[in-house]
Amino acid sequence: MHSRASQNRLSTPSRISVLLLAMFATMAAVYVAGRLWQDAENRVYLIQELDKQTGQGQSAISVDDTLKVLTCREQQKKLSELEMDLAAATQEGFVPKHLSKNDGTRSKKKLLAAIGIITTFGRKKNRDAIRKAWMPTGAAVEKMADEKGIIVRFVIGRSANHGDSLDREIDNENRHTNDFIILDGQVEAPEESPRKMKSFFIHAVENWDAEFYAKVNDDVYVNIDALGAMLTTHMDKPRVYIGCMKSGEVFSEQSHKWYEPEWWKFGDKKSYFRHASGEMYVMSRALAQFISINKSILRTYAHDDVSTGSWFIGLDVKHISEVKFCCSSWSSVFPPTSQGQFVQLCELSCLQ
Repeated sequence: MHSRASQNRLSTPSRISVLLLAMFATMAAVYVAGRLWQDAENRVYLIQELDKQTGQGQSAISVDDTLKVLTCREQQKKLSELEMDLAAATQEGFVPKHLSKNDGTRSKKKLLAAIGIITTFGRKKNRDAIRKAWMPTGAAVEKMADEKGIIVRFVIGRSANHGDSLDREIDNENRHTNDFIILDGQVEAPEESPRKMKSFFIHAVENWDAEFYAKVNDDVYVNIDALGAMLTTHMDKPRVYIGCMKSGEVFSEQSHKWYEPEWWKFGDKKSYFRHASGEMYVMSRALAQFISINKSILRTYAHDDVSTGSWFIGLDVKHISEVKFCCSSWSSVFPPTSQGQFVQLCELSCLQ
């Protein structure tokens, strides 16, 4: 009996401790729940007030939205990396084929050369002389492309007064001869010559897949067979720039015929860098593609030949000074016209 009474006395304080602990736990749980509920109400209130002030219907971003943002950022990163890879590839001359629609000028066959004869308004007698001398017409144009791999076209822009009699004359001539590249977005004017040259190379690259692209003035005689034979000797060079190389004087006097507005860029001695003279020059496909790719950032100077040469400064380009492209003399190649005028063509001595 004494032992059982002792056990009862010992168990009574233990029960009291358990009850007190349970009460404290219950009170703590009620307190924490109350604070959480109060915090939740405060957050709801603050969000509602924020929505009222900003006019946004939802200020919280869900988990799904967060994942979408992260995925978008990852895609942007990958796109940036691809753009960097593309930029590196284009510097080597690798560009994807253009997906533009065929406008009738694109050649499916790989060509040796695409030649642009730079002409302007009022020079029809020169164009007719070239057609008689060395540029085929009619069906012979396609025959030369098939047999020799060479395309030749006259290159001209549009009148500043678009659609006037000057434009109509060129359109009418082209309907009969079908041998023009008409640059609709390019104004035909002397001061526009450098930009016209850039536009020609862009057009040529987009429309013909050739090993070489050439510029010729409309007072130059070219032996197509000799030119083709000479170009084939340079096909093993990836980036070649061929012409009658020179480094002419830079004229800072505004009254001078060959005035260069940016003469100060060429140093104290005022000499141009080495470049091909404007009568005729040729560049390989990679260089023409470089012009097309970088057209928006390529600077032009007062003269088209200087501008073209400047685009290759700093590139790994093989400059070839070809005496065959130097105009050695001027001579009357054809008899007088009905008006008594002689048509003069600059004879490229070694290309006859």
